[in-house]
Amino acid sequence: MSIQSDNDALAVIEPTGDHTELKPAKRVERTVSTNVNPPSTPVKLDVPDLIPARMLNEYAYCPRLAYLEWVQNEFADNYFTEDGRFAHRRVDVEQGDVNQTTDDDAPRVVRSSMLSAPQAGFIARIDLIEVTGEVAVPVDYKRSSKPNTPNGAYDPERVQLCVQGIILRENGFTCDHGIIYFAGSKDRVEVTFDDALITQTQSLATQLRKMGEQGHIPPPLNDSPKCEGCSLVSICLPDELVLLSKQQQQQDSNEPRRLMPARDDALPVYVQEQGAYVTKSGDLLIIKKGSQKLAECKLFETSQLSLLGNIQVSTQALHELVSRNIPVGYFSSGGWFYGMTIGLPHKNIELRIHQHRVAANQKQSLLLACRFVSTKIRNCRTMLRRNADNITELILNQLKELSQQAYECESAESLLGIEGTAARLYFEIFPNMIKRNEIDGDFTFTGRNRRPPRDPVNALLSLAYSLLTKDLTIIITMAGLDPYLGFYHRPRYGRPSLALDLMEEFRPIIADSTVIAAINTGVITSEDFTYAGGAVALNKGARKSFMQAYERRMDQLIRHPVFGYQISYRRILDVQTRLLGRYLSGEINAYPEFITR
Repeated sequence: MSIQSDNDALAVIEPTGDHTELKPAKRVERTVSTNVNPPSTPVKLDVPDLIPARMLNEYAYCPRLAYLEWVQNEFADNYFTEDGRFAHRRVDVEQGDVNQTTDDDAPRVVRSSMLSAPQAGFIARIDLIEVTGEVAVPVDYKRSSKPNTPNGAYDPERVQLCVQGIILRENGFTCDHGIIYFAGSKDRVEVTFDDALITQTQSLATQLRKMGEQGHIPPPLNDSPKCEGCSLVSICLPDELVLLSKQQQQQDSNEPRRLMPARDDALPVYVQEQGAYVTKSGDLLIIKKGSQKLAECKLFETSQLSLLGNIQVSTQALHELVSRNIPVGYFSSGGWFYGMTIGLPHKNIELRIHQHRVAANQKQSLLLACRFVSTKIRNCRTMLRRNADNITELILNQLKELSQQAYECESAESLLGIEGTAARLYFEIFPNMIKRNEIDGDFTFTGRNRRPPRDPVNALLSLAYSLLTKDLTIIITMAGLDPYLGFYHRPRYGRPSLALDLMEEFRPIIADSTVIAAINTGVITSEDFTYAGGAVALNKGARKSFMQAYERRMDQLIRHPVFGYQISYRRILDVQTRLLGRYLSGEINAYPEFITR
């Protein structure tokens, strides 16, 4: 990602090739514990009266994909979907009226026509219709080349086209065949709507409707090549769920394929120049102050926009960001996370119903809370073992014992006590990880304090936790969960409780690690802080440096401790959130903790 600016008020993160691989934790049996499972009762939702033709295509290709898109309203773009959109650029522009009457039978073409067939129960936006009098021929555009199959097209494409033919028939046209146009090879393949194809189409429609009415998501495909080009693979997690299922059944399993990219192409943009103004021009975000342009960045390279302090955003820019599902985060000038602007709430109400069911069950909530806290303590222990000088085996053994106690805890009150004891031990040894004091003695740390932080180390910790809270709140929202309904952190006005829950296991290995590295490498020095009224805060230039350090940590590749492939921390946060959703909906028997060693 690129941005044209040298201004200290802007922190836009560049990917770095310098990544340290962390070793995965040993897989432990408790990861697949089945003490208490979330309810497997399906959520029955109203099924639309009309089935979109594209959804029948998806169902014929992969029933799980159809469920994700039609029932749960999940969607994501990749190269193939973008390329398909480009191939449709002409036929997606509406032209003509299929029901228009003419004085003669001269052929005419209608583009991007939305038609429905209430009796048959179908609806479709037909790319192109060739009309001659009462005869209509639907033409469906595909980005790919003509496949080498007996019918000249795969069944999902033939079924989708057949739906369009059924719709045209119900609208009074004679329609006995259609055309699939393969843009990649410029081939037109004729598909006859014979009885066999019509019967197949109607049968698939019945199965699709039944699947939606029952509310049971189909299992993922097992080691299927279909998954490799699917845009929803990072949402579906097919290989990961198959692996976890086999582990839970104590079956041999192969390491899953890394079907998703290791890193995100789009990256966050931070703006902290007070009085700045964000607007848009074409596909660019423009950051100005008065008449001076401070920076610009490409919208398709932007994953989120974070505004620190008094920054304005134009209505046009906000509309564009919302339409592209790019969240806008709002912070105080010191980095306190206030909230965010996104588009409409995620349409996957089924997932949120499962979340509310589990949150309302004290025993199930406690099970998750125990996992979050136990993993946090283990990762804190790893941080100390890896970075602290003069740490004793006694402290390490105490943390190990506290982690086990948290895992087996039987009450929320006891869990809070265990976490508090572990935090006290951890922060007592925390100064042993700060090497900079040998050069710069102003990073003395005597314990955790906040609101406001009263020393430089606590100021950095608070900012790192705020950034991590922001990232998880965005990821949770985009995944369809409610960030304000947690299991360990109970609901409180304005507190993103679920984000704080998922943060627990990542606090030490992302936030604390960023702080330690920023101090020890001299990215942040004692001269980078402002002291006022007993509070300590980073100055503007240092905030930019620290946020860059945080984003470098988020971009760092790490081997996933359960799945074995390498992905960035930012991707891992998304995977863990999706896996929590699969646990809540009953697809897997346990939430797989993220433990490094």
